Amino acid sequence: MSDLKKVAIIGRPNVGKSSLFNRLARQRDAITSDMSGTTRDVKKRVVTISGNRDFEILDTGGIDYSSELFSKVAEHALRAAKEADIIIYMVNGKVLPEEEDRELFYKLQALYKPLALVVNKIDNEKEEERYWEFLEFGAERTFPLSVSHNRYFNDFYAWLEEHIPPREEETALELDEEIDPFAEMLEEINFDREEEEEEDREIKVALIGRVNTGKSSLLNALVGEERTIVSDVAGTTIDPVDESIEHNEYKITFVDTAGIRRRGKILGIEKYALGRTEEMLEQADIALLLIDATAGVTELDERIAGLIEKFKLGSLIVINKWDVREEKSYEQAIDDIRDELKFLHYAPIITVSAKTGQRVHKILDQIVAIYERYKQRIPTSKLNDVLREAISRHHIPSHHGAVVKIKFATQYETKPPKIALIVNHPNFLHFSYKRYLANFIRSKFDFEGVPLDLETRKRGERKIDE
Repeated sequence: MSDLKKVAIIGRPNVGKSSLFNRLARQRDAITSDMSGTTRDVKKRVVTISGNRDFEILDTGGIDYSSELFSKVAEHALRAAKEADIIIYMVNGKVLPEEEDRELFYKLQALYKPLALVVNKIDNEKEEERYWEFLEFGAERTFPLSVSHNRYFNDFYAWLEEHIPPREEETALELDEEIDPFAEMLEEINFDREEEEEEDREIKVALIGRVNTGKSSLLNALVGEERTIVSDVAGTTIDPVDESIEHNEYKITFVDTAGIRRRGKILGIEKYALGRTEEMLEQADIALLLIDATAGVTELDERIAGLIEKFKLGSLIVINKWDVREEKSYEQAIDDIRDELKFLHYAPIITVSAKTGQRVHKILDQIVAIYERYKQRIPTSKLNDVLREAISRHHIPSHHGAVVKIKFATQYETKPPKIALIVNHPNFLHFSYKRYLANFIRSKFDFEGVPLDLETRKRGERKIDE
């Protein structure tokens, strides 16, 4: 038994630690009550889950520094956490996250052990919205639970199994409990935040546009050397050429994609070049869409711009050859471009001359700014505050008499930012209202140059692969 993993339940008073201890031990020898500080000593029991995984569960007293006695209890609890192999930090899901919980949780994170945040007392559907607020802790794993109602345990047990080995003489058994739909949705949406954003310092930028818009010249101007062949012959560049530079502590890698002709003129090697362009766009974060100022936006430019939408890239519209354009005011030129490229309404526009270097240096600053928006994550609480404000200003229209309700929203992905709207009737939320919400969210948060995906889901619904 000495080799058993130790699992410590840590938390402030009255969050349900003893109730979870009893549930796992399947007995009621730990005294449970609504009085804070009921458990003063560390209680231990050997627990078995899935029939063949044994571990020692430690029930600790509530962490509370309001008195000398409680402070000693807190010391015992934190000592148990240091001795444990696995830590469960419990919070009360009936109330919003408190700063003291955050501070204690971050202390436990510093122990570098398997650590789960368990949000207890999620007893019904109305409580679920508060659960999402606790995702802001940035825990590796966060679980909603209702210990008193025995709800949502399936994912929690699966996590324990990851860290508790089965007995050697027996093979692992699969859980046969009913699959919890809320846990399924959480797994699908995937709130994995292991990625350290401060280490995300590489940006891949694709240059796209019609042939002879000056992509190679612009690349040379950006990197400050003659890296690619430049000539007046349309389509000189066939294979994409990568070039990396450092700017504002970011490594920016440019892909000088081959110029795209009309589909009817794509023959042989140029057809190969178009395929390579799409391959690079699949890997890119940001696209620089080059428009020839002397030609304006053509139908082909619009189709090329559609690739930005297809691959959900951050984008900057670069109007090249500004120094030799026809006489037209800046305002009129920008209005014409905006009118032709309405679907890229969120993309900033910059006018440059790759040949003379006019304003080219500003492109690098724009790239960094757009990328930082591209990878930003909006806290769930702030996002839902904005959602409530949007709904109060413009109520959700019904669908053939059916009342449509948005229960809450959460950003579940970055690069690009993706937001899930949890709706009672996902298919009944009109696309125009989703567009209204997207624009409202843009008005409150800086998403310039970044596509914003709003996806409607029903609670517990799993996404179907396209």
